[in-house]
Amino acid sequence: MTSTDTITPFRVDIPQSDLDDLHDRLDRTRWPDDLSATGWAYGVPAGYLRELAHHWRHTYDWRAAEARLNEWPQFTTVIDGTTVHFAHVRSPEPDATPLVITHGWPGSIVEFLDVVGPLTDPAAHGGDPADAFHVVVPSIPGFGLSGPPADTGWEPVRIAGAWVELMRRLGYDRFGAQGGDWGAAISRELGRAHPERVIGVHLNFLPGAEANQEPTAEELAGLDPEERERTLESWRRSKTWSREGTGYAIIQASRPQTLAYALADSPVGQLAWIVEKFQAWTDSVELPEEAVDRDRLLTNVMLYWLTGTAGSAARIYYERTHATGDRASRLREPGTVPTAVAVFPAEIQIPLRRKGELIEKVVRWTEFDRGGHFAAMEEPDLLVDDVRAFFRQLRETG
Repeated sequence: MTSTDTITPFRVDIPQSDLDDLHDRLDRTRWPDDLSATGWAYGVPAGYLRELAHHWRHTYDWRAAEARLNEWPQFTTVIDGTTVHFAHVRSPEPDATPLVITHGWPGSIVEFLDVVGPLTDPAAHGGDPADAFHVVVPSIPGFGLSGPPADTGWEPVRIAGAWVELMRRLGYDRFGAQGGDWGAAISRELGRAHPERVIGVHLNFLPGAEANQEPTAEELAGLDPEERERTLESWRRSKTWSREGTGYAIIQASRPQTLAYALADSPVGQLAWIVEKFQAWTDSVELPEEAVDRDRLLTNVMLYWLTGTAGSAARIYYERTHATGDRASRLREPGTVPTAVAVFPAEIQIPLRRKGELIEKVVRWTEFDRGGHFAAMEEPDLLVDDVRAFFRQLRETG
């Protein structure tokens, strides 16, 4: 390891003055008017957000969450000119498979608090020691504890290159990748750009495999009834998503800096911007807490608020949209690395296996009856079991 490869131990230790400032801002929130009868149709209802902000201010315990995060060995290292924060949790099993798992937006490393233990030490969680992983959990540059990057251009291709370098510094020549949301995009780029390093890619989000155009009568006629209905539902959900679900992405892909001023100054604004997506994208009926623990959701929000990274995290949308040359996405190329797809029913869009197999080397496709976009938080046991089964399958088939 050279001096430029330095890895520095890290602990989360937020100054009390930052928490006091948060409480003061919450106490002085300037609330907008609200159409109380509209539910979530216009955005986050004021009554719900007032109650959640009150809980945040008076009941939520950041120090307990901080202690929970600090149970993981954490580090920072500088890669390609920017600081990368990561947790590195080694398995007690010496022959465990190295695995890098990547979060998305508006998530963070908090997404994985319930899966790292079972992945690293299956024997302690009722599993087979042969299914163990050495788990690396990076914070994407611009997100949370990685802080704002030093320059522009941090889109999934560049991030994938940084992950390869990170794994090299940790001594892992070959490794697996797992992710959803932007973590899925980064994991897919890893497989395309560095197939000699990546054993397999496990995804719980697969953009590009949905029915993004209305299926023709001829196309539907060639499908069995179950697949026909799935295709129609995929198209219906894609159409709704295109009409009502993409506003946040358009803003973040075009003017992330303008948005940053509001989110960096108002904790309730930051809370609303994130909690809306947890309500819309989880397997919940009305409230996100039906799918994700309330305090865990607030811990995720805290990583954005305390680090002031709402704007820098949003830039990944801008960077992907404006990437050119060597940093343009390779996802237009068919994947060659063995890939597993875990499909959760409340996901943003419904992927179709026949389309997924055109863009990835799909060797495992699992459909679950519950769960949504934040699978590691919503259904950690299902996700862990599927990750184990996928890499076991790869070991057994050579």
